[in-house]
Amino acid sequence: MHIRKNALTLLIGVFLLTIIVPTITRAGDPPPGEFRLTNEPSLHEPGKVILLEFADFYCPHCHMFETVVIAKLKKEFQDKLEVRMVGFPVMRGKLPTAFEMYEQAKTMGKGSAMKAVLFRTIHQEQIHILDKSLRALLIQEVGLNVKEFEEGLASGNPYLALEKGKAWGERVGITHTPTVILDGNIRVDNLDINNLRTLIKGLLHHEQAG
Repeated sequence: MHIRKNALTLLIGVFLLTIIVPTITRAGDPPPGEFRLTNEPSLHEPGKVILLEFADFYCPHCHMFETVVIAKLKKEFQDKLEVRMVGFPVMRGKLPTAFEMYEQAKTMGKGSAMKAVLFRTIHQEQIHILDKSLRALLIQEVGLNVKEFEEGLASGNPYLALEKGKAWGERVGITHTPTVILDGNIRVDNLDINNLRTLIKGLLHHEQAG
């Protein structure tokens, strides 16, 4: 009876692995590093890893993560790593303007530039009220047309995009920022750069092996 039970346990384990492993890596064994799976679909694109950064522009930890960890990873992996920020407000008492500006800039092809400008303005220059006159300066700094940008903000679409990102984060149980998800379904709570680097290298290696 004991032998039969062990055999059944082994068969169940093998069955589960055949289901779970392909959703993680596309080929071979799971990548090394600390992670856990979500029930979200994979967003994998050939030849690169997508890093989803759930972040709050007003969160000092997000600013540090963006300017130190993300900067180093982007320099190391270059076009093999695509970073996408998902606005996820956690700091109370803050207007959603920064998040809406980022979403509007994304639609105009300047999301990364606007993200950097907003983090700098809020954390280095200590400016938290992004009124229309200040917005005009920041919009021009990233090379966008102010009138077109403001019309986009007024449309309400950036707010809807922010709400969609918030709903996504809540669906996967995010409670703090920054939180990282790789390729759409690999959640990483240990944001030590060595753990992230190990996971990214592992995912790239497994794709090449496949």
